[in-house]
Amino acid sequence: MPKGANASPAPPQERALVVAVDLRDPKRPLEPELAEFEALIVAAGATLAGRVVQRLDHVDAATLVGSGKAHEIAEIAETNGATKVFVFNDLRPRQRTNLAKIVPLPIVDRTMVILDIFAQRARSREGKLQVELAQLRFRQANLIGDGAALSRLGGGVGTRGPGETKLEVDRRRIQDRVSLLRGQLDDVRRSRATRRAPQSDTTPLVALVGYTNVGKSSLLNRLAHATKDGAFVADQPFATLDPTLRRVYLAPDVFVRLADTVGFITELPKELVAAFRATLEELSGADVLVHVLDASNPDWPRQRESVEEILRELELDGKPTILAFNKVDARDANGPALPADGIPISVRTGEGLDRLREAIVARLETVRAAT
Repeated sequence: MPKGANASPAPPQERALVVAVDLRDPKRPLEPELAEFEALIVAAGATLAGRVVQRLDHVDAATLVGSGKAHEIAEIAETNGATKVFVFNDLRPRQRTNLAKIVPLPIVDRTMVILDIFAQRARSREGKLQVELAQLRFRQANLIGDGAALSRLGGGVGTRGPGETKLEVDRRRIQDRVSLLRGQLDDVRRSRATRRAPQSDTTPLVALVGYTNVGKSSLLNRLAHATKDGAFVADQPFATLDPTLRRVYLAPDVFVRLADTVGFITELPKELVAAFRATLEELSGADVLVHVLDASNPDWPRQRESVEEILRELELDGKPTILAFNKVDARDANGPALPADGIPISVRTGEGLDRLREAIVARLETVRAAT
C-alpha cells in the first residue's frame, strides 16, 4: 500500500432484530428452531440486536405479526439500533410489502439467510451455479412485483452471492438466466450419470448424509486418513457444498468410495433442494447411506426427522442406511436416549469407528447378497 494511503474501512456489522411468530404447536416448539435461526444469522455475518416473539393461533395474513405488533417492532428496532429485521417465518410478498410500510428497515427472511450462507460458502463453478439458480428461483417466487421492498435491502446478509447483481433484472431476463443455468446443471447431471456408470468404477459407494454441522466432513477425513487434501471442516453451518469423494479402506480387501454431501436443515428451502438436485442425485447411486447425527445436541430427534423427510422427497428413503451418532464424548447423559440401532461414535476420540467400519462392511455384504 502506498505511503499515506488509507485502507478502506470495514463495513459496519449489521445488527439483527429477530422476529418470529410462535404458533404454539406442541409437536414443533419454536425455541430450538429459533435458536438455530439466530445461529444462522450470526454465521452469515450479523450480530443480534434483540428478539421479538409474537404468539398467535395463526399468522396475520396482512403483516404476519399483526399491525400493532409491527409498530412495536419498529420502535424496538430503533431503540436497539437494529439495521435489519430478520423474520423466522416464511413471508408472502404481500406480508413483506405491508410490513416494510411499517418497519423502516430492510426485511430478510429465513430462506434469504440460508441462501446468503450458501452464496458465501460456494467455491466451485458448479456450486456457484446452483446457488445462483436458487436465488433466482426465490426471486421469481417471492419478490417479483415487490421492487420497492427489494430495493431497500441494499447489501449485506440476504443479498450476497453469484446472483446478487442479477436479482435486479426484469422477469424475462431472469427467466432467460434460469433456463441457461438449468441447461448447464443438466450437463452436470449427465456427467454425474456417466461417472456412476458401472464400467467406470465397481468400488461400492457409501454416502454420508445428515443435518448441517454434525461432523460429516470430519468423519470423512478421519476414515480416509486425509490431512492436506481432506474435506473442508469448520464449526459453521453449510461448510460443505461441493461433494467430496475419497477411497477408504474398511477391512482386508474391502475398499469403498466415501462421499461427503451438503448438509440438510429443517425445511431446507425448496429452491435449494431443486438447485442442488443434480448434486444430491449422486446419492441415488450409493449402495449404503450413513446418516450422521450429533449426539451432543438434545434436538437431534427433530434433526433426524428433517433429514429423513428430505431423503423421502429425493426418493432415497428406501436406501440401506446406518445411523451414526457422532460427538458422543460431548453428550449430556440427560439428553434423549440413543436408539438401539444407532452406532455411537466420536470422530474426535476415535470411539466407535471400528464398529462403524464393521457395520458398513456387513451392510454392503447384505446388499451384495440381495442383488
